[in-house]
Amino acid sequence: MTEDRASSGLRVAIAGLGSIGTKIAAALDQGIEGLTLSAVAVRDRAKHQTFLGTLRRPPSVLPIDQLGDAADIVVECAPSRHLREIVEPAVRRGKAAVVVSVGGLLDNFDLVDLARANGGRIIVPTGALIGLDAVNAAAIGTIHSVKMVTRKPIDGLKGAPFIVENNIDIDRLSEPLKLFEGTAREAAKGFPANLNVAVALSLAGVGPDRTEVQIWADPTLTRNVHRIEVESDSARFSMAIENIPSENPKTGLITALSVIALLRKQRATLCVGT
Repeated sequence: MTEDRASSGLRVAIAGLGSIGTKIAAALDQGIEGLTLSAVAVRDRAKHQTFLGTLRRPPSVLPIDQLGDAADIVVECAPSRHLREIVEPAVRRGKAAVVVSVGGLLDNFDLVDLARANGGRIIVPTGALIGLDAVNAAAIGTIHSVKMVTRKPIDGLKGAPFIVENNIDIDRLSEPLKLFEGTAREAAKGFPANLNVAVALSLAGVGPDRTEVQIWADPTLTRNVHRIEVESDSARFSMAIENIPSENPKTGLITALSVIALLRKQRATLCVGT
């Protein structure tokens, strides 16, 4: 690393300026130790021009496949269908990619091998969950079972492929309805905008085919609720979190904060947690 690079810190690029990307960009612009916002990629530049104009140091606006040239860390905050075109150029150049749409990673898992071959990294933030440190630690030993039950308000589930394909009417529900029970891999396919949490949990623990998932539509809720139960040879533990939705009802406010916390660790003098 050159002296100039070391003094200016790590360059961060963001793909997508939706409810998550804008919060991360604003935090970087306000200042995170050792990091600078160097570039963004957006589908409609004019739509985001006002926001970009509020930043003290407006980043370059580049095509998705050029972010890896302009940054040391590329943060993916786009729909999962764009995951490959964001992550592949970055890891091929030996850069780090922070993946928010982790459900899409299951269909592109060869990117992990590509990153390994080129000295790149794929980093999955904790996102809307808690306790992934504990699951990671338990996985060093033997995990016997992992189960997650997700309950979401109606608006947070509308348009999910599983609901559309099975012609399920959730608009007129008056009581909770169990929509799905299966593996994290199956859940990610049926609910790609909702179940990144289940895939992150599975990658931290026993994998997407052994992680059990239930999904409920609950008209009585205003928050996204996740409960996790883990049985292992080192501990038995359960965790629950109620996330306040962001402007996008499918995404919790804490998801963006989780990415910001991860970025803070990249150059922080004091790091807490594994």
